[in-house]
Amino acid sequence: MAESSEKWRKTEVSYRSYIRLEKHLSPNTVEAYMRDIQDFSHYIMHWFDVPPVKVEPFMIERFMAFLFDRDRKKTSQARMLSSIKSFYNYLLLNDKIDVLPTEFISGPKAGRHVPDTLSIEEVDRIIGSVDVQTTNGRRNRAMLELLYSCGLRVSELTSLRMCDLFFGEGYIRVAGKGDKQRLVPVSRTAREYIYAYLDDRKEKKWGSKNSVFLSNRGKAITRIMVFNIIRQAVARAGIDKQVSPHTFRHSFATHLLAGGASIRQVQEMLGHESIVTTEIYTHLDTSRLRETIEKLSV
Repeated sequence: MAESSEKWRKTEVSYRSYIRLEKHLSPNTVEAYMRDIQDFSHYIMHWFDVPPVKVEPFMIERFMAFLFDRDRKKTSQARMLSSIKSFYNYLLLNDKIDVLPTEFISGPKAGRHVPDTLSIEEVDRIIGSVDVQTTNGRRNRAMLELLYSCGLRVSELTSLRMCDLFFGEGYIRVAGKGDKQRLVPVSRTAREYIYAYLDDRKEKKWGSKNSVFLSNRGKAITRIMVFNIIRQAVARAGIDKQVSPHTFRHSFATHLLAGGASIRQVQEMLGHESIVTTEIYTHLDTSRLRETIEKLSV
């Protein structure tokens, strides 16, 4: 990994000089390009551990899917792809590569994009892989139960506060995008694991901490920690899919629809301002749709 990391660093330095001196881009634009390339290189190093010249088209496609799963706006996804294409055009121009890995990769379409989902059985396997005999295990199990059964964004999970828990009423208060708040029902299983984790917190004398989920140092858990916890659980469960927190969110919405919930109900649960967004993030089972059409035609 160290060797590939050094190659990324050197290539990024030369690319920065190129776009600053030869392309005459403004300092702000240069920094925006470099942030995009650094985000891309971190992802490639984490998942594939290859230098810039060894990146293949499917790796870039995986990265673009990852951006989608993290709720990145289409304009942000398009800008990121533009930066990556510029980066590889530079490598081609300087004879570092012979073929552009970005040649046949297109940006986000205006139409629908259906993210990957997990089956209920796969969700159960992932969540069930967590060892609840340890304090961290009980915390992680509580987080995953909440992430799935409430359809939370990862930022909503990490920002959850003690004052947002209304277990007497069976709800939590969630601060979504734009700090818009909504009440989301919590499953009994999720509540039980949260109670168990809160008991652990009392023993560590962290009861005064406002954030619900804390690291071993008593600080609010971070997005990266949640991603790592999920990645480890997926590996233990033996599931060969690239799963992110948003995969749980989308799977939750899909399972709600399959169970008979209306799209309006799902919209409220997910905290989408527009129902059009909900329609993009959810999809109907074609067999159920066919059955409905046949019933209407009888």
